[in-house]
Amino acid sequence: MSDTWGAIVLSLQLAAASTVLLLIFATPLAWWLTTTKSRLRPLVEAVTALPLVLPPTVLGFYLLVLMAPDTPLGGLWLRLTGSTLAFSFAGLLVASVIYSLPFAVQPLQGAFQNVGRGLTDAAATLGAGRWDMFRSLIAPLSRRGYLIAAVMSFAHTLGEFGVVLMVGGNIPGQTRVISIEIFNAVETLDYTTAHRLSAGLLVFSFAVLAVVYVINRQGRTE
Repeated sequence: MSDTWGAIVLSLQLAAASTVLLLIFATPLAWWLTTTKSRLRPLVEAVTALPLVLPPTVLGFYLLVLMAPDTPLGGLWLRLTGSTLAFSFAGLLVASVIYSLPFAVQPLQGAFQNVGRGLTDAAATLGAGRWDMFRSLIAPLSRRGYLIAAVMSFAHTLGEFGVVLMVGGNIPGQTRVISIEIFNAVETLDYTTAHRLSAGLLVFSFAVLAVVYVINRQGRTE
């Protein structure tokens, strides 16, 4: 039971930290994708959406290779912390942010697009700078997009399996999250634990989708 609660707590910590980082990184990326006229936009959009179609084990494998101690990223982390980036909570966090990126970028991009150029052009004629415009106009009008991005990012991170297993392994108290705990329970024929954890994720996932649909419905009726 202690391992199960440890996996639940670790999963919640990972999902919360990933959601915060995703909102920070996804905001400028989604704003750039919304406003840019660069020819690189389709390429950047494709790279951003790649985790939606790429098998999680493939993404996890390449992230594991990228985090190896003999690579620039893995070597830098090893020198700074004295530990490897792979098979650590920090490695799980990096992998989760990359894997869930489209679930944060796409709702924000849609919200930014819904603001419309009329309002932004009007703000520009009144002398509003890009930062003032975003802070006082775009962000408040995009609050539903932020809420959907946060909810979807949290839920998607909570249900990860292939990526976190490849990058973090199965270390109790360090990298063993709920999805891996379910896999372990099934392997050991502990179907009671597997049922409880699976049912919890099922109910949570349904609640997340219900919240998203309610938010979208409210947005259409206003």
